Amino acid sequence: MIEALTLTAGSPFDFHAVRTSHGWHRLAPFFDDNSGVLTRWLQSASGTIVRLELSEAPNGVTVTVDAPDPIDATQRAEFVAAVRWMVGLDLDLSEFYALAADEPRLAQAVAQRAGRLLRSPTLFEDVVKTILTTNTTWAQTKAMNRRLVETLGAGLDGARAFPTPRAMAAADGDTWTALRLGYRAAYLRELAERVAAGALDLEALKASDLETGALLAELKRIKGIGDYAAATVAAILGRYDRIGTDSIARDLVSRHFYEGAPVTPAQVQAAFERFGPYRFLAYWFWEWEE
Repeated sequence: MIEALTLTAGSPFDFHAVRTSHGWHRLAPFFDDNSGVLTRWLQSASGTIVRLELSEAPNGVTVTVDAPDPIDATQRAEFVAAVRWMVGLDLDLSEFYALAADEPRLAQAVAQRAGRLLRSPTLFEDVVKTILTTNTTWAQTKAMNRRLVETLGAGLDGARAFPTPRAMAAADGDTWTALRLGYRAAYLRELAERVAAGALDLEALKASDLETGALLAELKRIKGIGDYAAATVAAILGRYDRIGTDSIARDLVSRHFYEGAPVTPAQVQAAFERFGPYRFLAYWFWEWEE
């Protein structure tokens, strides 16, 4: 059964800018064929696998839900909440745009109404995917993520949702070995076991009022999450006052702000200090090329 819903966003909003804000739209169970429609498979709380298609609507998105049976009010509310979170419909970035207005290297971001970052329906999925980006190439990240979804995600054939913590926790050692995730397998297995057992409530962090430093410390208690990954996950949560400093960030900031001299993580942060609580967004959407 197919049902279409139109959801509105806080202005300004551009679905294309959210869809392509970072690499998540290329990671299963998202599928993006560059037609302007973002597809993903989602497992509902009841266990039903549905196909969601997101496309541009005036100041918002149109969501087409393809489910095996008619969806009820509870399921509809679940899907609406998931989509609103994924594309940040409720975010207010007016302060960021005000700070960016006088910066030429952010002019394109302002014009394109960029700023929102594509998110997964659950923070668990985002943390898993972030760990899969560490110490590897993007091609390997995509391959590891694909194997994880195809092996442990519920669904049929290629239509698989992201695996639940319970499904990952139940996988045996041979399965984890076959996934070829390297050292990350032990971290992800432990993470899934903690979340499935109720020992770690990642989803509660979506509404956390912890100061950013405390939130980063909380995230770094997860094995496999270091300074860079913690700042990345924090940005996904809407905390933009820290930049995830990896070798790419150091190289970019070194060349554009420090005349090619080696820089420290503190110097990376300092380069965007004037953007305050939106430091990460300024860095992320900066026009680095001359």
